[in-house]
Amino acid sequence: MDLREQEHKLTALVQNILTEAQQQGADQAEVSVSVDAGLSVSVRKGELENVEFNQDRGFGITLYYGQRKGSASTTDSSERAIADTVAAAKNIASHTEDDPCNGLADAELSPTTLQDLDLFHTWEVQPQQAAELAKECEAAGLAVDSRLTNSDGAQVNTQQSLRLYGNSHGFIGAYAGTRHGLSCVVIGEDDNGMQRDYWYTTARNANELDSAEQVGRLAGKRTVARLSPQNAPTGSYPVMFAPNMASGLFGHLIGAISGGALYRKASFLLDSMGQQVLPEWLSLTERPHLLNSLGSANFDGDGVATRSKSFVADGRVASYVLSCYSARKLELAPTGNAGGVYNLDIDGPQTPLAELLKQMGTGLLVTELMGQGINGVTGDYSRGAAGFWVENGEISYPVAEVTVAGNLKDIYRAIVGIGDDVDYRGNVRAPSVLVESMTLAGSA
Repeated sequence: MDLREQEHKLTALVQNILTEAQQQGADQAEVSVSVDAGLSVSVRKGELENVEFNQDRGFGITLYYGQRKGSASTTDSSERAIADTVAAAKNIASHTEDDPCNGLADAELSPTTLQDLDLFHTWEVQPQQAAELAKECEAAGLAVDSRLTNSDGAQVNTQQSLRLYGNSHGFIGAYAGTRHGLSCVVIGEDDNGMQRDYWYTTARNANELDSAEQVGRLAGKRTVARLSPQNAPTGSYPVMFAPNMASGLFGHLIGAISGGALYRKASFLLDSMGQQVLPEWLSLTERPHLLNSLGSANFDGDGVATRSKSFVADGRVASYVLSCYSARKLELAPTGNAGGVYNLDIDGPQTPLAELLKQMGTGLLVTELMGQGINGVTGDYSRGAAGFWVENGEISYPVAEVTVAGNLKDIYRAIVGIGDDVDYRGNVRAPSVLVESMTLAGSA
């Protein structure tokens, strides 16, 4: 199976759809195609639990009649189905109001060449092989400690995707990608109750995955470390967010400077261009053309060429995160971010993790967050957390049922250090982040 083999056929189909849109009177049209195929195998307690194959294909068609917009989608690529879907989009447009911000991106914003970003690496793993890998992973996790008596299982997955975008300006672009992964969830129990934790690895190239034994053992060790949690004290203390938690923290900042939140006036960072939101030694930089990276792309959901840029430079907002529509609403230029950010790096002087803990002294290391207590309008932040209490720069004991709170504006400005342990498993590639002080409320 190699989805790249479908690219030529689908490119021709996109052109046919655009021609049909023109024949039905559209002034402008755009087509997005997504094709996905893959395998997922899960085991639990040494037994095969699930084998799932998926193969999906969809077409999203958007038409513009003047400044009226209509969209429709289909999974059927037959000539009749395409004509009917275009007609449905046309009918929807006839019932919408004129919106001066509607329309395609300017033609000159599309990429003129498409760089090979090395995103496609097939993994011809068979279900039986995947099951054995998952069993090995789970067994390695359970073998870490005798108190690890149960499991939520282990899973192996491999996925291929093909994305195409075309519009009536004449641009049609396509790229294929793969994503492979291995994960494990282990449950432990002692006299003080049960705890669970997990670990996973993911990569474009299966050869770059951590081994099944590594993933399982780390899941097991993380679970053992959480057994017999104690209460955290209540008060104001330093808080360190582990890398996978820090990525979400910076994700809230990106959301606050995104066009949709800004033009709706639903952001705590309204009119923040040029304002200091982070310490001056910290920047948020997007690098969308990194080879073999999970968040790389040549163009965004509007067909606009992606480019390297800083959203925050030396602590100050340097660019908003804009699609074509939100850019027009704000009377700005699109940034090539329809659909989000691509390989966002947290740039600043990194401190080895052990030294960052010593800098922290006494406080909370957050390894899990629960709930959605974030107010995007005011920036108020309050979430349930679990992790570890740190005393004198050393991890002392696990904690659970603690609330961490503050205001995101204050939290970002109070960042006093970042670690050297960057998590590259997502679009926001964050290290551990140390915040000078937040409010903690331990359970009674």
